[in-house]
Amino acid sequence: MSPHTPDRPQRPLQAVLFDMDGTLVDTERLWWEAVEQVAGRPLTEADQPDVLGRPVEHTAAWLGALTGRPAADLAAGLHREFAERVRTGIVPRPGALDLLAALAAAGIPTALVTASPRAVADVVLDALGAGRFAVSVTADDTPRTKPAPDPYLAACRALGVEPAACVAVEDTETGVASAEAAGCAVLAVPSLAPIGAAPGRTVRQSLAGVTEQELSRMVAPPSLTVMSWNLWLGGSRVEDHRAKQLKAILDSGADVVGLQETGGTATQELAGALGWHHHRAGENLGVLSRHPITARFGDPDVGFYGAAGVRIAVAPGREVDVWTAHLHYTPYGPYEAAFDGLPAAELIAHEEVRLAQMRDALQRIAEVSREGVPVVLVGDFNCPSHLDRPDVAWPVTKAAEEAGLSDSFREAHPDPAAVPGHTWSPVHPVHEDGSGRPEPQDRIDYVLHRGLTVRDARTLVTGRPRPWPDVAHNDWPSDHAAVITAFVLPPG
Repeated sequence: MSPHTPDRPQRPLQAVLFDMDGTLVDTERLWWEAVEQVAGRPLTEADQPDVLGRPVEHTAAWLGALTGRPAADLAAGLHREFAERVRTGIVPRPGALDLLAALAAAGIPTALVTASPRAVADVVLDALGAGRFAVSVTADDTPRTKPAPDPYLAACRALGVEPAACVAVEDTETGVASAEAAGCAVLAVPSLAPIGAAPGRTVRQSLAGVTEQELSRMVAPPSLTVMSWNLWLGGSRVEDHRAKQLKAILDSGADVVGLQETGGTATQELAGALGWHHHRAGENLGVLSRHPITARFGDPDVGFYGAAGVRIAVAPGREVDVWTAHLHYTPYGPYEAAFDGLPAAELIAHEEVRLAQMRDALQRIAEVSREGVPVVLVGDFNCPSHLDRPDVAWPVTKAAEEAGLSDSFREAHPDPAAVPGHTWSPVHPVHEDGSGRPEPQDRIDYVLHRGLTVRDARTLVTGRPRPWPDVAHNDWPSDHAAVITAFVLPPG
């Protein structure tokens, strides 16, 4: 099979919704000056919550409460002072016009969503080019304005888009609160007051350099692509195996790789070359991760068979536990079925060692599992699946299923006849005892999970491996195929 990078799970970016004052145009300063003029005094940081991102009526009522002047007169004065400043002093924010042009070229609709009145918004729209926006929503258009979600919900309804598939671009805490209450992802570009980071929110100092691709990633649910790979005694049977291993991992698009048969040093050497995080357990098991490893589980001196795990931080506040396991290879059920003709009951009875090892791994997983943290268990189990051979209730995979773990490959490919997914063995078409008997081809490597959504799953072998023993020059440096699953994390 040829390598390819699996599609990253993404929800299409349906629209970008822009605040006006301080976000697209530098009017926060003009508004601040207008309020100071009407108030008759300089404003301070303590005044920001009642000035920035607020509709004229709110600020007028606030000033009225402080000064005893009629709110209607104050509102009229604020309108007049601000509009005059906008007509003479409007300046686009850095990167604003470039981003609007890029979104138009990509066919992404945009809306203007402002707490300013229609009269002021129309002045700004004329300066920017009203044709840049499919929709505009002002303080005059909804019963409530920011920080209520109404303006952003109204814009989404007018565009016919889902809030969760939109990015709102804001410069104040008030506007951010409105957009997030509506369910939008937020790109915050603070103008006068700082805005803190939060899940679902990206903070940038400027719109300069912001791309449609960056905004698209903001509405994509967090994803994780996991690979299980038995390296075949570290890859030592194949020349230049480390370079070939690196290429295979990079070509796979994997974010995390659970390794077996690492030959002692493969985990740290591969991690060093990739610049990734890693966990080495004993002489045989390891995990490589693009994402930071926040915890390590299991016996660090585990033997040749066993399990080891890590907790990784996929995104802020989003963690996943990833375990790798290697179970004993003998007695090997497919040989006993194909060569010895053993019945199902005896095949099942002979799984006792592997079953005990699987139960030990499941117990270790249960002991450290945390509510809300998905779990992935990968590995070379050295046994078939009950999902592939219904005539035998293979107990190892059944035990994992009973513990709540799903087989990602069979979720993606439910019919084993149509997509067998064999991982043993790309270099053993015939049995190596010299008898010429066909080697049983089977699926014995797995990516199991709990709490994730499967986007895609596949096996991977690069090139056309020559059969054993003529394997030294193979492009694929293993006797197993790898298994790769692309997951989507649940909503945070």
